[in-house]
Amino acid sequence: MKKKRNRSRPALPLQERLNQIAVHAREKAARLPPGRERERLMEVAVANEAAAVIDRWLSSPALRTPK
Repeated sequence: MKKKRNRSRPALPLQERLNQIAVHAREKAARLPPGRERERLMEVAVANEAAAVIDRWLSSPALRTPK
């Protein structure tokens, strides 16, 4: 017997989730003293912001195939 897949949808769209992660990482990094953990959090923030931009670009109507 096959196991049923979890088909629930996330509450927020991908771009909003990526932006929230980036904001939280920046806020947490701002409270830390300079060091490895702060740099890691800043890298996480930049990576999530870049992923949001890429997702926005990939889902733009300009990339649709002509009909």
